[in-house]
Amino acid sequence: MEVSASDRVTDQPSTAKHPGFAILCSVISAVARLSDLAEGQWGLITRAQVRQLDIAWSTLSQLAGPEGPLERVAHGVYRLRGSADPGHLSLRAAWLQLDPVTPGWQRIGRPDLALVSHASAAVLYDVGDLRADVHEFTLPVRRQTRRRDVRLHRRQIPESDWLVLHGLPATHASRMIADLIADHHEPEAVAQVVRDVLDRRHGQPRTVADKLGPLAARFNLRSGDGAALLDLLLAISGDPNRAQLVTQARS
Repeated sequence: MEVSASDRVTDQPSTAKHPGFAILCSVISAVARLSDLAEGQWGLITRAQVRQLDIAWSTLSQLAGPEGPLERVAHGVYRLRGSADPGHLSLRAAWLQLDPVTPGWQRIGRPDLALVSHASAAVLYDVGDLRADVHEFTLPVRRQTRRRDVRLHRRQIPESDWLVLHGLPATHASRMIADLIADHHEPEAVAQVVRDVLDRRHGQPRTVADKLGPLAARFNLRSGDGAALLDLLLAISGDPNRAQLVTQARS
């Protein structure tokens, strides 16, 4: 007996008859697309990037609910639950907020790249004991933020003065030290940063001295004598290798 097409039983549910199934399919598809993007951003994704993926606001609300796969970590920034802790989560979220549409990996090398700098760079290097309650970035272009815990510096940083550190673009340690001095941080605090940087080989004495040169006169030292300023900071920190390090800085 031949069975007509209308009489055949199918195991495929109709989305029209089963709206819950349609919603489930939409959520599964959204999670898959979010995961692909978040994988390259330490498990993070911004609301603007969600829009770029054509995911409905109602779907995002479901995903970011109490039982959803997303958790809010900052305004407009979400983290996939269960993703590995990348460390410095708040700093990473703040960096993503500066350009919420562009994926993180596409920003590296762009002329308007925001660099982790000043005290935030010291925290990223894990040197010194500076407070990390304000996230600091340096950009070559003017940009504004509404966050009180984010401070933006405007300056053109040459490519030779920055690197990618723990996945974030950051100023080189020698540039960071000079920035901290220029920003009027206490010499005692910067001295500990200098000692840690040299002890852990994040920078070389001569490179640090070169960056400190333009700031030497501020400490009543001979103008341009960065090695003398380095010597002063090492003396403040009590570094036992002071003489050797200053000799290397002058070589």
